[in-house]
Amino acid sequence: MAENTTADEAPAKKGKLKLIILLVVIVVLAVALSIAGTLWFLGGGIPGMGSDDNGSEEPEFVASTYVDLDDALVTTVRTDGRQRYAQVYVSFEAKNPEALEAIELHMPLLRSELTTVLSNAGFTELQRPEGRAELAGTMTERVNQVLEQEQEPVIEAVLFRNFVVQ
Repeated sequence: MAENTTADEAPAKKGKLKLIILLVVIVVLAVALSIAGTLWFLGGGIPGMGSDDNGSEEPEFVASTYVDLDDALVTTVRTDGRQRYAQVYVSFEAKNPEALEAIELHMPLLRSELTTVLSNAGFTELQRPEGRAELAGTMTERVNQVLEQEQEPVIEAVLFRNFVVQ
């Protein structure tokens, strides 16, 4: 009889061991699938798997470079009676270094054009931030027109380093 009880316990232990191993494998598989599904839904993809979509790469970042106009633009501005002055220090921003070389080359013409744009601005416009932003946009357009006429690459923006009206 003792032999019968030991023979019955051995298969029961093997059955429980198989059940425990099966449950552990199922839990590990469920966790792995959960992680893979989360990565896939978030758009990150699964690490180690190559993406066949080469067309959706972001464009390479190009840092801006700047050239300062050494001397200030000084001119009179329109007003209702008193004579008013504006003094502006400007810088030019470009992504293309060739555009900044063109700025250096055509500096006398650009300086003249920018002084004209500044003198045509009204005193009350230059006192408001919106008026200054509009002036910067107008100056950028004028500089780009000159550069296009000279068949040079264009700039990104004209920036004010110092702006005084009195």
